Amino acid sequence: MRVRLVDPPAYTPPYDHALAGALALAGARVELVTSRPTYEPLTAPPGVALREDFYRRAMARRRSTGARRALRLAEHVPDMVRHRDEGRDADVVHYQWLTLEALDAFLLARGAPRVFTSHNVLRRGPGRVREQAARLVVARCDAVIAHTAAGGRALVERFGADPARVHVIPHGAFEGLARQPAETPLEPSLAAAEGPVVLCFGVLRPYKGVDVLLEAFRELDEGAELWIVGRPWMDVAPLRRAAAGARGTVRFVDRYVADAELPALFRRADVVVLPYRHIDQSGVLYTALAFGKAMVLSDVGGFAEVAREHGAAELFPAGDPDALRAALERLLSDPQARTQLERRADAAAAGPYSWADIARRTLALYGELT
Repeated sequence: MRVRLVDPPAYTPPYDHALAGALALAGARVELVTSRPTYEPLTAPPGVALREDFYRRAMARRRSTGARRALRLAEHVPDMVRHRDEGRDADVVHYQWLTLEALDAFLLARGAPRVFTSHNVLRRGPGRVREQAARLVVARCDAVIAHTAAGGRALVERFGADPARVHVIPHGAFEGLARQPAETPLEPSLAAAEGPVVLCFGVLRPYKGVDVLLEAFRELDEGAELWIVGRPWMDVAPLRRAAAGARGTVRFVDRYVADAELPALFRRADVVVLPYRHIDQSGVLYTALAFGKAMVLSDVGGFAEVAREHGAAELFPAGDPDALRAALERLLSDPQARTQLERRADAAAAGPYSWADIARRTLALYGELT
């Protein structure tokens, strides 16, 4: 089967490459059509033809954010039209992201069945234009994939998707991150930590609830350190002020963190916390699964499914610092409880969240469409 995976803006290169590699390993002929990633290049998985055909001028060299956006906008329609005409050669065209959904819904590939993975169903912003754009894409694709049951329901109830066209296929554990050929050791300030470590990883944004975590950690008395690691897309000053009043040590690594740095961070962490206010799913969760970490997750979206269906995490009500503090105290004081969560995380990563299982389910969907 000839499969064309398409991610014009390269929003999720690790996911794209993991899925492409798994499909190729399962016997599909896979072509990944995307743009050059902003931060670090990725090598195509074995058996995958990688084409960085979108936004070639915009991504050819370093530019300011404004210049890059302007060039991408100018290149977008010609690139989508070229891709649309080339799509006839594939048996299935599977879109991961669409840069301008309201426009791109009319520029989808011709001839082959079209699949769209809606990665952020529950976090879509409000507004009539956004909603109508999502409805257009859903209506013009032959199948729509959500990563969670909650996301699948939202596609039907909020965006009018035909239930027969909605399929739930999980996001895979990023096992490739746990076995990189070259890993970067912890920076000295982190390597000096002696007590248990609570890790909050990922791009810093208001909806991720880092302020709730800091309020919970402020009164935590378990000799633990809190590491807040990730590039900020918000003002970090209020977070630093909140951290200053904590009993334990809070360390910020507020910058872009390369993949090679992840293993040392996740292996050192005793507990990984995702205190999001709202979310469908998160790549950080599937990174923690790959490393077999004990996790504390807010009870939202697909997080609840990982915890309740697989026992791979503890839940707390979103926005409740007291409940989060209690969960952290429980795990930090009970190594056996952490070990139990770690074993369940390993089992989930090797089972329903393995890329082999996800490739099998995805190819079964392609088969139905063709």
